[in-house]
Amino acid sequence: MGNLLVNMRDQKFVLFEQLEIEKLFSHPLFSDFTREIVEIALSEAEKFAVQEILPTYSIGDREGVTFKDGKVYVPSCFHAPFKKFFESGWAVAGEDSEVDGQGMPMSAWAACIEYFNAANFSFIIYPGLTWGAAGLIKKYGTEEQKKKYMMKMFRGEWGGTMCLTEPNAGSDVGSIKTKARRLPDGTFGITGTKIFISSGDHDLTENIIHPVLARIEGDPPGTAGISLFIVPKIRVNPDGSLGEPNDVTVGNVEHKMGIRASATCTLNFGDNGKCIGELLGKEREGMKIMFNMMNQARLEVGMQGLGHATTAYEHCVQYARERIQGKPVWEMQNPSAKSVPIIRHPDVRRMLLYMKSYVEGMRAMNYFVGFCSDMARVSQSEEESRKWMGFVELMTPVVKAFCSDKAVEICSMAIDLYGGYGYISEYPIEQFLRDAKIACLYEGTNGIQALDLVGRKLAQNKGQNMMNLLFEIAGTIDRAKKNKDLKPYVSHLEDAHMAVMLLAQQFSEWSKGSNFLVPIIQARPFLMILGDLIVGWMLIQGAAIASEKLAAMYVKYGAEDSKGKQRALIRENAEASFYYGKVASAKYFAVNVLSQIVARCKSISLADKTPLEIPEECFGL
Repeated sequence: MGNLLVNMRDQKFVLFEQLEIEKLFSHPLFSDFTREIVEIALSEAEKFAVQEILPTYSIGDREGVTFKDGKVYVPSCFHAPFKKFFESGWAVAGEDSEVDGQGMPMSAWAACIEYFNAANFSFIIYPGLTWGAAGLIKKYGTEEQKKKYMMKMFRGEWGGTMCLTEPNAGSDVGSIKTKARRLPDGTFGITGTKIFISSGDHDLTENIIHPVLARIEGDPPGTAGISLFIVPKIRVNPDGSLGEPNDVTVGNVEHKMGIRASATCTLNFGDNGKCIGELLGKEREGMKIMFNMMNQARLEVGMQGLGHATTAYEHCVQYARERIQGKPVWEMQNPSAKSVPIIRHPDVRRMLLYMKSYVEGMRAMNYFVGFCSDMARVSQSEEESRKWMGFVELMTPVVKAFCSDKAVEICSMAIDLYGGYGYISEYPIEQFLRDAKIACLYEGTNGIQALDLVGRKLAQNKGQNMMNLLFEIAGTIDRAKKNKDLKPYVSHLEDAHMAVMLLAQQFSEWSKGSNFLVPIIQARPFLMILGDLIVGWMLIQGAAIASEKLAAMYVKYGAEDSKGKQRALIRENAEASFYYGKVASAKYFAVNVLSQIVARCKSISLADKTPLEIPEECFGL
């Protein structure tokens, strides 16, 4: 597969030049960090991803998981890196000292995670879910529960999952049938079935701790009556040792299109009436508690999309430089013309620049959300903290849905660039596409994310979160306009910004009148429009910085008045090449994507209800 995962230079640009995360290090919470330490962490993350995780990618896909005698076995090549992942401290890098963590800022941690996701998401989902489940116990568990479960999970001795989905209650969590029966000792008897449970069973750890949503007998229907329970695969004795099996059995393992090395299981709880669970948090607050893990998982799925997109793009760049095929268009009539690398063909360059701009924009978007989380923690006032967390809440469904959808598009385009070779397993591109698609579906389908955005997030905090985002974009527009080279392109961002703001206001008005269903019909298109606006904002913001750096380099090397010298510098100097590429990404995106947003918003504003008005019979069959 080759060492083609992530562009570390762009990571450093986003972290240190665009987001300026070094300002975080002046706060006591992150005072142990410096730029040098973060750069070392990035290098170590790349090293671990390339040396330990990446070799498992194609092997894991070929072997898949094995279900035998009621037990699940992962590819054997997963065991060593899983153990090393925890031993190296990666699972708790973003956690505090209470769990032996390093307290890394989430913005920097996101950059490290990008490597792991790009290397093999089928693998990283095992420690990822364990970390998430342990985090729930850390936040909501009793001291006894923390002592009993938490540290063994954070150390990778035990695994973790997230058990929501049921056969007849997919995205409609409020319809779950799993029951919890009160027992005399204060525990609960759990009965029910959960499906599509990632990491539901495996042989990486000696025990697996399942956070399970269930309804206590007698509690009301819907999400308001749901509680959350800690249900271990094997019961844990008071002294921490393992006891008898807890009546948690595996019904089957799903055979999937992608992430084949990830164990997606049907779990049966209490078939023999012997499954015991402990209440986590308060009764009837299960959804509130689980949303902590769900929202974090949604951001991680956005990072999964970025990981697949970035490695697909990096592969395409190398392949396009090495693949010799076809004469240049301008040499077609020359019989003695030689074939050239396909990167010199116009359509290939268009595809590469399309992928490049989206990858860089999505990277900045994901890191920005991590940075907002960091800023919320170090803010001096509650109002300021709420503003930063408002960005996280508003952008969570966008990051999840937009990045996963775009990852599928970019991986598909990568196959196009490779041609027939992209479709065969000799190259990893076809696996990228297969693995990327699941991100559009789990942790709430992208349609559900769009409904969350339009139905809840736009109006959250009386609409102030959305207004704060638009205000930030407006600030970038005002600053970037002062750059003569960028000004024509900034106008596209400005027009798109105004169109989205007006459409969001129109959605608010429609929600109170006869057109209240239009925002629901158009939720998915609106989410993708907002995602494009945010990517465009990030790219223009980055281009303004890069343009200034590039201009300074022109002066330094005596090229400010010579286009020829500038072109030579860009070809010969890696930093000049990088900065020019950042500006090019923003220009391309402004002209080819941002310029379309006004028309896309206008289309939605026409309030077409045809999808609802067409009789079901007209769809055929």
